[in-house]
Amino acid sequence: MREEPFQPSVYLMASRRNGTLYCGSTSSPLRRIWQHREGVGSVFTRKYRVTRLVWYEFHGQMSAALKRELQIKEWRRRWKLELIEAANPDWRDLYEDWF
Repeated sequence: MREEPFQPSVYLMASRRNGTLYCGSTSSPLRRIWQHREGVGSVFTRKYRVTRLVWYEFHGQMSAALKRELQIKEWRRRWKLELIEAANPDWRDLYEDWF
């Protein structure tokens, strides 16, 4: 895994289209998503095979990313699905776009 610059981010991952969702925030999105994909990111994502990056958002400060993550985690599932569909209607794995 190559070094990446500090980039506060919020992201949503899914097991499949309309599948299990996971919301997180990080300062190193490439590394963190890679960890989830390899099964070392969290117990939850490993257990439910949540490996597809379906939405992300960059922020200028880590505090803003954390605030946004907490906001999204409080949302109803339908709102999260609408957020994903608006930016990524085909539910493509956006991690692959970075390489």
